[in-house]
Amino acid sequence: MGEHRATVIWLHGLGADGHDFEAIIPALRLPDSLGIRFLFPEAPFRPVTINGGMEMRAWFDIDSVRRDTGVNREHLAESMAGVRALAHREAERGIPPERLVLAGFSQGGAVALQAATTADSAGALPVRAAGVVALSTYLPVTGGVAPPTDPPTPIFQAHGSFDPLIPVHFAGVSCRALTSAGWTVEYHEYPMAHQVAEAEIRDIGAFLRRVLGTSPPPGASPA
Repeated sequence: MGEHRATVIWLHGLGADGHDFEAIIPALRLPDSLGIRFLFPEAPFRPVTINGGMEMRAWFDIDSVRRDTGVNREHLAESMAGVRALAHREAERGIPPERLVLAGFSQGGAVALQAATTADSAGALPVRAAGVVALSTYLPVTGGVAPPTDPPTPIFQAHGSFDPLIPVHFAGVSCRALTSAGWTVEYHEYPMAHQVAEAEIRDIGAFLRRVLGTSPPPGASPA
């Protein structure tokens, strides 16, 4: 890959593990010149109420898919702190915020989205990043959305129109909450369930190339 010049921190979904999204990296068609290193951290095992108390890897316990309720906020805060710690470690390795992307699917996407757009209970600011990739997910706590830095961190939000686990309505509500607070959201819907589609992977690749510096933003004049 060459020199490590950028990092994508990618959080898996409920019950999955850190290997869940390794296979899509080649399909993103990212040039070696970006020097991207992917980090796939793993959530701890814990009982999950919505799944009958079964133990599985989970970033937080959840008893239902509802906005601002239904999630264990202590667990969510712990996972957000873990993302902050990873971002800080990358900064110590020479990767500044403008070379860092937070990504996640389902519950992992909820953590990434929350960490990038809200402060924690101790007042820590949102994690600064070049971009956020939030897949088949929603913002579990909409009340604490902070105003973005200038310029705002771009957010790629994607959802399946036929998602039976996290209804697409929740994605729309989260998108509106973020945009009303001043965040820039690139929103996509795909004709799929709770999964990742080929067209979505192409769009994620284009987003990463853009925010990490190899493609101009939509509508920009070529150099």
